[in-house]
Amino acid sequence: MRAALVVAMVLTPSLLLPEADPQITDAIVLMALFAALFVFIEYGSAYPSLVEFRGAPPINRVRFGVMFATLMLIAIALDAGRSDALLSRLLLAVGVLLGHATDFPLSPVRLMMWLLPEGTTFAQAQQFRAAAGLAYLVSLVGLTLFAILIRLRGWPSASGSFNVWINLPTFDPTAGSDVVRQLNRDGAVNISLGLLLPYLTPPLALFVGRNYEVSVLDSPLMLTWTMTLWAFLPASLFLRGIAMRRLALMISQKRRRLTLVDGAADPAFLPA
Repeated sequence: MRAALVVAMVLTPSLLLPEADPQITDAIVLMALFAALFVFIEYGSAYPSLVEFRGAPPINRVRFGVMFATLMLIAIALDAGRSDALLSRLLLAVGVLLGHATDFPLSPVRLMMWLLPEGTTFAQAQQFRAAAGLAYLVSLVGLTLFAILIRLRGWPSASGSFNVWINLPTFDPTAGSDVVRQLNRDGAVNISLGLLLPYLTPPLALFVGRNYEVSVLDSPLMLTWTMTLWAFLPASLFLRGIAMRRLALMISQKRRRLTLVDGAADPAFLPA
């Protein structure tokens, strides 16, 4: 089921925004198959590999929902230039309003608009602004939803037992002097990267586009994926940072409780 949902997520923008170049279509289909195979192997294996928090919902579900919703909303909004569907025109108008609302000094949307090349038409600028506004909104909604869920559900301790090896396979709890300090530090680094990434990726994308003569304005499908990744990657880092700092808080609280009982605590496996 997870693999099928990933295939649906990757292919949905292509179905809503048909691409004239068959090579791009073939590449997206191949990417969908590889993504489905990766998810199937990761969640079907008894041992962890790369996917984090696979046994501690809802963090990965929120990530998937944010990316799927962003792709779908932007694709529907950009389809307004090809069709006269009421929903497409409505989402395009809402996206333009959101783009104007978030286009304030020192905002990531302002930086994205500054990097538009010369000769950009008004219609292209409006589509670009709408895509940025919708992506920004969905990311903020996803972060807010995750913050509410972890408070209501007491994540992660209320979900049962939390095994650091299964849910954080790339995290080495023995690398530092204290696992709580290490989790807090890694969480702060992820949150800081989440703040900086929206400002770092647009110049990088502009550099790549100029060197390879590729423009997202020429392809609504490429614009959809570019804006989605621009908003999703920082949001994903925010989610990871919040989760790791929440886990550090749980471990420190558990240590204090166990210390009162027998003076011992095991940070690698913590029963709820």
